[in-house]
Amino acid sequence: MLTLSDVHTYYGKSHILHGISLEVQPGEVVGLLGRNGVGKSTTLKTVMGLVQPSEGRVSFEGRDITGLAPHRVAHLGIAWVPEDRRVFRLLSVIENLRTGLDRPGLGEARRTMLLDKVFESFPILQERRHQAGGTLSGGEQQMLAIARAMMLEPKIILLDEPTEGLMPRMVGQIRQIIDVLRQEGVAILLVEQNVPMTLDVSSRVYIMEKGAVRHHGTAAELRANDAVIHQYLGV
Repeated sequence: MLTLSDVHTYYGKSHILHGISLEVQPGEVVGLLGRNGVGKSTTLKTVMGLVQPSEGRVSFEGRDITGLAPHRVAHLGIAWVPEDRRVFRLLSVIENLRTGLDRPGLGEARRTMLLDKVFESFPILQERRHQAGGTLSGGEQQMLAIARAMMLEPKIILLDEPTEGLMPRMVGQIRQIIDVLRQEGVAILLVEQNVPMTLDVSSRVYIMEKGAVRHHGTAAELRANDAVIHQYLGV
């Protein structure tokens, strides 16, 4: 579904991604682990077209999307939930969600269905639907960011550090929504520092170090390999 082949990305003269290759199959949750600063977020930004690779190829459903403009990538069915959430702070919850609904060809009945579906998954957002996004707690803003991505009915979500800074209860809720998305057939490429949660929700895992993939295997294999976890993740 999503494939990166030998991707190199620079920020100015700084070589950030050194030949990244990975893939995500339809409906699959794939974890992307590694210490801070190894290039995980840059990998997601490269997929979204926010950063242009200097070499390599990004393909989606067999189509070359390398360097495609972000809005065109989104139209293909790829949604991005950034690490800093980027909710519209002055807009209400419902207005934030509607930014993902105002697109051609989407009828009113479908819009209502999508909103009802999100509110079923995130009851707190329905309670706070008239509250400004900037006044929500960190966990509620994360839910809003994920819910806004769901409005696009994506085929895959690029999810960047969704549990960062959240209380354990909120972490559990984020994990539940990842499970729901997987059950609905939405693929997820998950960048996360929470190793146990990532191994629980993912089928396969890639581990990055210094801008390159150093290890790849199933979550079950990695869970049983303390040496690899300690070497690359310091856990």
